[in-house]
Amino acid sequence: MSRWWPKRYGQRDDRPGWDEYFLQLAQVAARRSTCRRRQVGAVLVRDKRILATGYNGAPMGLPHCLEIGCLRDELGIPSGKRHEICRGNHAEANAIASCALHGIGSRGATLYCSHQPCILCTKLLINAGVVRVVYLHGYPDEFSRETLAAANIEVVKFPGGEQAADEDDRPAEVGPADSLPRVHGAQTDGGGG
Repeated sequence: MSRWWPKRYGQRDDRPGWDEYFLQLAQVAARRSTCRRRQVGAVLVRDKRILATGYNGAPMGLPHCLEIGCLRDELGIPSGKRHEICRGNHAEANAIASCALHGIGSRGATLYCSHQPCILCTKLLINAGVVRVVYLHGYPDEFSRETLAAANIEVVKFPGGEQAADEDDRPAEVGPADSLPRVHGAQTDGGGG
């Protein structure tokens, strides 16, 4: 406790750690998603500073699925398969693209994401220099997990999320930021701050 804030003023036990804080921001970003199946949000962070955010949806200026329907639903494509047949970009890809668009380097960054990245986003994250991934909900993509491990990217599944999100293709519900599970006493933010 700092000498400038003596204990007698009271300690707050509701102050989130860094991982929880940035995951809550990823959940807020997910609320902007225009995908009918799964709402995903991502935040790229370095040195506890936000570099970029992203959510899944159509490229800039193009109609999105909430306006014209889901091509994958129309074709009966299951979740986790045939990613190329989709109008939208994934949240992680949009966060990386935002860094590129605005000339912000992502080397050494941590990705906070509402869901585990798929293999396509995993490859982008590796090439963007991301060194750590923290996510809340699982995703049915073992190849992605193996590739992250092979690239020596630290992966943290934050407590409280789903193990394998929506394998039967039910949409993941994204609630308000305060719906993120609270983990008191858990050291999940790598310390510091």
